[in-house]
Amino acid sequence: MTAATKNDALEIIAFRLGEQNFCIRTTGVREIRGWGPSMPIPNAPEFVLGVINLRGNVIPTIDLARRLGMTPAERTERSAIVVAEAGPTIVGLVVDHVTDMLTVSADQLQPVPTVLTSFDSRYCDGIITHDSGMICYLNIERLFENDQIPQAA
Repeated sequence: MTAATKNDALEIIAFRLGEQNFCIRTTGVREIRGWGPSMPIPNAPEFVLGVINLRGNVIPTIDLARRLGMTPAERTERSAIVVAEAGPTIVGLVVDHVTDMLTVSADQLQPVPTVLTSFDSRYCDGIITHDSGMICYLNIERLFENDQIPQAA
């Protein structure tokens, strides 16, 4: 994330993984789809659920909770696939449910406390303080920069 002034606004999409709130920039989000099964890919990393057909394009679906080292939840009717750009690759991020689309001021983004040494903060650009609680602001480009995920067809 680039340096932000106090007057800058962050447009985010917030979602739940387990009991935790996360968000990503809306500028990288292409669409939000309801949950649907994926076609498995042999020998894919464990966080890759498979691939889906998105209007003629094959994109990988990623269990975001598993990618973050969390226990994945059972899929429900509220589960969603957030289709987003992770660097040059389009991925479908499977989340428990989308909670909101928000515009927050940049001064609500606080740094991750350094005392959290067991937390891998390179995937988190900060913590957003909000009326509904705290939200981890994910950087999905860094989350997938070294992974071998199937490329879109």
